[in-house]
Amino acid sequence: MKKFRKVLDGLTTSSPGGTIGSPSCGSAAGTPTAAPTPREIDVQETLVSENFQLCKTVRHGFPYQPTALAFDPVQKILAIGSRSGGVRILGRPGVDCYCQHESGAAVLQLQFLINEGALVTACADDTLHLWNLRQRRPAVLHSLKFNRERITFCHLPFQSKWLYVGTERGNTHIVNIESFILSGYVIMWNKAIELSTKTHPGPVVHLSDSPKDEGKLLIGFESGTIVQWDLRAKKADFRIYYDEAIHSVSWHHEGKQFMCSHSDGSLTLWNLRNTTRPFQVTFPHGKIQKDGRKESCKPILKVEYKTSRSSEPFVIFSGGLSYDKAGRRPTLTIMHGKAITVLEMDYPIVEFMVLCETPYNNEVQEPYAVVVLLEKDLIVVDLTQSNFPVFENPYPMDIHESPVTCTAYFADCPPDIIPILYSIGAKHKKTGYSQKEWPISGGTWTLGSHTYPEIIITGHADGSIKFWDASAITLQMLYKLKTSKVFEKPKPGEGRAAELVEEDPFAVQMVSWCPQSRIFCVVGISAHIILYRFSKYDANTQIVSLEVRLQCESEDVISPSENENNPCFSEQGSHSPQPHHQHPASPGNRTPEGIKDSIPCLKVKDRVVRVPPGYQSELVIQLLWVDGEPPQQITSLDINSAYGLLAFGNCNGVAVVDYLQKTILLCMSTLDLYGAADPYQRLTRSPRRNRQSTSEFCMRGLSNFYSDSKKRIRTSYQSLTELTDNQQSIDMERSKSPTSVKGPGRKLSLPTDLKTDLDHVNGHCTSPTSQPCSAGKPRIPMGPEGPRLTRRGPGRPPFRKAQSAACMEISLPVSHTEVGHASRRAMLQQLHGVTMYSHDEHHTTASYCWSERESRENSFSRSRSSSVSSIDRDTKEAVTTLQFGESYGRKSDALPTPCLWVGTSLGVVLLIPMSIPTDQEERMEEPVTIGPSGAVLMLKSSVLRFAFLDLVGALIQSPYEVWRDLNAPEDPDRPRRRKLVHFSPSSSQDACGDGHLAVVCSERQAKVFLMPSQSCLFVHNITESSFVLRADVVSVCNSVCLACFCANGHVMTLSLPSLRPLMDVNYLPLTDMRIARTFCFTNGGQALYLSSPTEIQRITYSQEMCDNLQEMLGELFTPIETPEAQNRGFLKGFFGGNAHTFDREELFGEAAAGKASRSLAQHIPGQGGVEGMKVAASGAVGELARARIALDERGQRLGELEERTALMMTSAETFSKHAHELMLKCKDKKWYQF
Repeated sequence: MKKFRKVLDGLTTSSPGGTIGSPSCGSAAGTPTAAPTPREIDVQETLVSENFQLCKTVRHGFPYQPTALAFDPVQKILAIGSRSGGVRILGRPGVDCYCQHESGAAVLQLQFLINEGALVTACADDTLHLWNLRQRRPAVLHSLKFNRERITFCHLPFQSKWLYVGTERGNTHIVNIESFILSGYVIMWNKAIELSTKTHPGPVVHLSDSPKDEGKLLIGFESGTIVQWDLRAKKADFRIYYDEAIHSVSWHHEGKQFMCSHSDGSLTLWNLRNTTRPFQVTFPHGKIQKDGRKESCKPILKVEYKTSRSSEPFVIFSGGLSYDKAGRRPTLTIMHGKAITVLEMDYPIVEFMVLCETPYNNEVQEPYAVVVLLEKDLIVVDLTQSNFPVFENPYPMDIHESPVTCTAYFADCPPDIIPILYSIGAKHKKTGYSQKEWPISGGTWTLGSHTYPEIIITGHADGSIKFWDASAITLQMLYKLKTSKVFEKPKPGEGRAAELVEEDPFAVQMVSWCPQSRIFCVVGISAHIILYRFSKYDANTQIVSLEVRLQCESEDVISPSENENNPCFSEQGSHSPQPHHQHPASPGNRTPEGIKDSIPCLKVKDRVVRVPPGYQSELVIQLLWVDGEPPQQITSLDINSAYGLLAFGNCNGVAVVDYLQKTILLCMSTLDLYGAADPYQRLTRSPRRNRQSTSEFCMRGLSNFYSDSKKRIRTSYQSLTELTDNQQSIDMERSKSPTSVKGPGRKLSLPTDLKTDLDHVNGHCTSPTSQPCSAGKPRIPMGPEGPRLTRRGPGRPPFRKAQSAACMEISLPVSHTEVGHASRRAMLQQLHGVTMYSHDEHHTTASYCWSERESRENSFSRSRSSSVSSIDRDTKEAVTTLQFGESYGRKSDALPTPCLWVGTSLGVVLLIPMSIPTDQEERMEEPVTIGPSGAVLMLKSSVLRFAFLDLVGALIQSPYEVWRDLNAPEDPDRPRRRKLVHFSPSSSQDACGDGHLAVVCSERQAKVFLMPSQSCLFVHNITESSFVLRADVVSVCNSVCLACFCANGHVMTLSLPSLRPLMDVNYLPLTDMRIARTFCFTNGGQALYLSSPTEIQRITYSQEMCDNLQEMLGELFTPIETPEAQNRGFLKGFFGGNAHTFDREELFGEAAAGKASRSLAQHIPGQGGVEGMKVAASGAVGELARARIALDERGQRLGELEERTALMMTSAETFSKHAHELMLKCKDKKWYQF
C-alpha cells in the first residue's frame, strides 16, 4: 500500500507540460515538495521523461593499455585491442569506433576478415569473437569459448573461411568463420613433432600458410621447433629443432625462405631446400667483443620480411639491443639492403605491423609504411622515403601527454572562437612530418546536420592547458597554453629548488572560461590563480602579481560571542593586505626561527616578457604561507567579465579581486561572512598544541594522494598508468582497512585519515586507512591527546607530485549508514581538495532545528572512531561554490544588483551584494564596494551549484563583456570602450513582475528559491543513500533542467523549477576518483568524463541526440572490389603445383573431418550483428535496413560468382591452349612415333 501511494504521488507531480500553480506541500524523500508561495508562479514546463535517454556517443584519446593490432589492407582500417577488453577501430579522421567485450578480458590478438567487414578477436578468457563491422555500431555475431585449452595464436589466411587457432598445449584447431563451429580436423602436438622427441615443444607462437602452397601450414613452437604440416597428407614435411626460443616467423613472398626472430637477439634465415641448419644467422645489434664472443642481446620480439620490386627487401624488427647499453629507449630497426636504421621510441613497443600494397602473401609485398603501437602512443613511419619520417597523426592520441587533472566542456560556443583558436595554435605545430596522406584512410564520415561549436578544455599535471574542437563528435587539437611560463624556473642550488625536485607545482586544478569575453582563469595546485586575456597580436607585458593572506586567524577558539562582534562589512585593506605587485618570493622571507611566513609558493617573473598571440597572462594571484603553514588549496572560483571581478575560496574563507584595478576587495574567513546571522551554535575548541598540525589535516587538492614517507615515491606518468582493473587485488587491498565494513554485495573502505598515501600494491591506490606495506613506515595514530607527529617540516612545499585525475581510485559508500557519512566526507575531501564537514541529515522535514541537529551530531560523533572525531575537531567550513549574477542581496531590495552567491560545505548559501560603478572611467578609478548582507539560505550537505531563472522559467545568463583586443592598434575614430551585455531578471517579464528564481543544488538536495523574498518554492531530496558529485543547470530541447551525477553511478535530470524527476539511470558505478574529478555536464544534453588515464568518454542524455547518433557516426565498411591477384604466368601455373586447387572445405568440413568434441569448445550466438538487427528492426527504417543488408549479401554472392566464373574461363583458356599446342605437336607424327 505504501508503494502504491508513492506511485500515485509520482503521478500527480509529473504531469507533462502542465502549468505550475500554487504547489502543494509534501515531504516524501525522492519526490519534489513545495511550500506555499507568496503569489502564483506561472511556468510552462515542456520537458518530459521521453526527452531523455542515456547512451555513450564516442570515445577520444589513445586506447589505455593496448595489447594487439590489426590492419585491413583493402578497407584501410586499423583495430587496436586493450587489456580491459576494448577494441578501437580507426579509419579516416571522423571514423572512430569503440567496442567493448562484455567479459572485460584482455584482447590477445585481432584478425580482420580482409574486405569482408568483419573482425575476429581472441581474448584472454580463451574466447573467440566475430564482430560485424558492416554497421555503425559493431556487434558480436558469434563467440566460441574454449574450455580445455588456452589460446595463444590465431591465423586467418586471405579469402579463407577457416581460422587456425594455436593453443598453449601445442595443438592447432580449425574454426569455421561462417558458423563459428570447431572442425574435427586437429593437428596434435605429438603428431607434429617426431616420436623420438622427449620434451614438449611448448605453446604455439606462430601459424602461417606457405605462400607457395596453401595446403602447407607452418607451425612455430616456443621452444624453437618449427614444423611444416601437409594439411592434405596429414603429416609433417619437415621439422626444424633450434636451440633458441622463437618469437615470430615471416615468409619471403616466393615461399622458398622464411625468417625467424629468437630470444638471444638473433635472426635466422631458413631455406626449404635444406632445413638441417639455418641458411643465415645474424645478430643485428650484437658486436664481437675483444675475446671473440658476441655481445648478449635482448630478444627480437617480432620480425617482418617484406620484398620490393624496386629495391632490396625490408627486414623490420623490434628489440634485439645489447644488454650492456643500459637506459636506451625501445627501438624499431629497419634493415634495407646494407643500410640499418634504428628508430628510438618514447615508450615500449607493444606491436608493429608493416603496411603493404597487396593483400596476397605470394606477391611482391611493396611495403609503404609501418604502424607502431607503443604503450602510450601510435606512430606510423613512412617507408617510401630514405629518412623514414613519421606521418602526422590526425587522431587526438596525445590527451595524456601530461596526466589530465581537470576537464571542462562548453557546448554551443560562439562560432568565431574555434577558427581563431585554430589559427593561433596552427603556428606552433611541429614540422618534419611526411608529406604523404595518412595511410589509414578507410570508412566514410560526413558532417551531420545536428552540429554546433563545442570545445573541451583539459588541464594537465605539467601546468599545460589544451583547447580541443569537439564539434560533430570529433576531437581536434586547437591550442595549447603553458601556465608554467608565468613563473621563474627554480635555479639549481637554491634552497627552494631542492624542495621542488620531481614535483609538479604548476598542475592545473580547475579552470574558468568565458567564451564571450575570452577571459580565461586557471587555478593551480600551488594555491595560485592566473588570469589570461586573448589577443591576436604579440605584446611585451609585465605580469602583475597579487598576494593574498587568506588564513583563518581566529581559529583556535570559536564562540558565538566573538562572531557577533566581527564586522560584516570589509573595506579594502580592513581584512586584506594591500596588493603587492611583483613581490619577490625569496627564501629570505622567514621568521628568525626559519618558519616560512608571507611568501608565496612560486615566484612570478618580475621582468617584461614577450608573449605570442593567443592567451596572454595579465594577473597572477597567490596565497601566502602563514606562520609556517602552507596556503590551503583553492576549492571554488568564478569570474565575471562585465563586473571585472574574480572570486575564489578555500577552506579558510573567500576573497574577491578587482582584476581591472588589480586590487583585493574582500578577504574574509567564512565565519566572518555570517556576522550576526550565523545559524550554527558553534562550540568552543581548545587551542591547538601545534599550529602546524592543522595544515597536515587540511587537504591540498590533488597532492593529498602522495605519501610523505622518507623514501618519496616518484609517481611519474609511467607509474600512474600501471593501474590495472584487477578486482581481486583491489578487494585484497581494501580488506586491509581496519574500518572496512561489508555492504550489500561490495566492500566499503572508509578513508578517514586525511593524510592519504599512494600505496603501490599491485599498482592500486588503496584506502588511506590500510595497513602500511612492509617497506613503508608504520603509521602512528593521531589522537586528540599527545604530541602530533607531522611528516612535513616547516621547509616542505605545500604541494607534492600532482596526482593525475587519470589514476585516482577510492571506494564509495553505497548504503546510508553512519559510517557512510565519514566515508562521504573523506571522499569529498579528496575530490575538492579541502577538509569539509557536514551536519548529519537524517531528518526528512523541511524545518531546521539547530539545537536538535547539534545534539544529534554530538551523539553521532561519539559513535564514530577516534580518527573520525579528530577530523571533525580540525575541520573548517569551506567555500565550495561561487557565482556572480544580477540578484537581490536583501529581502527589501526592489531592483536587482550585482551579487556574489557563496555556497559552503555546511550547506549554507550566503549573498554578498556589490556596488559597481557603471561608467567606464569611473569603473577604472572608483572603488567597488562590497559587503555581506547577512542573507542566509540552508540546504542539506555541501552546496555544489547555483543557477538563476526568470519567472517564466528561462535561464538567466551571467552578464559579460564583449571581447575586445587590448593589443590591437588604436583607431582614433572608434575608441575602444567596454561593451557590456546584461541579462536582467526583469528584462523580459514585465507582465510577471519583478524577481527571479534561484536554483541551488547540494550533495543531497535541490531547492528553488523565489527572490527577493527568499522563500523556498520547491525542494527535492535527490538521494539519501549516496551524494551528488557533479550538478549543473543545462539547456536541453529548448528548455532547462538540473542534471546530477551521483557517487553511486546514477545520472539524474530534474525539471525546473518544479524539480520533477525526469530521468534516473544507474549508468556508471564510481570506482575511482578519476571519474568524479573529471565528470562534467554541458548544454545540449551532453557530458564527458575521463574513462581511463588516456581516454575521454562522451555521453548524451538527450533522446534527440540518441536518435541522430547513427547519422553522426562514421561508416567503418565501404564496398570496395578486392584487388585481383597477379597473373602467375604459364610456367608457374603449369609447373608451380596445385596451389589453387586446395579445397579447405573438403579437408576441414564435417563430411571429411567429422565433428569436434563438444567439451572442447562452446559456441555462443551473439546478440548483435545482422541477426540482431533483423530481429530488432521494425517499420520502414527496419525494412530499409533489411533490404540494404540483403543487397550487400546479394552483391557479395554475385561478386564471388563472378570471380569463380572468371577463374573457370581462365582455366578453360589454358586447357584450350595446351590442347592446341599438343595437337600441333602431334599432327605430323606417324602412329609408330608415339
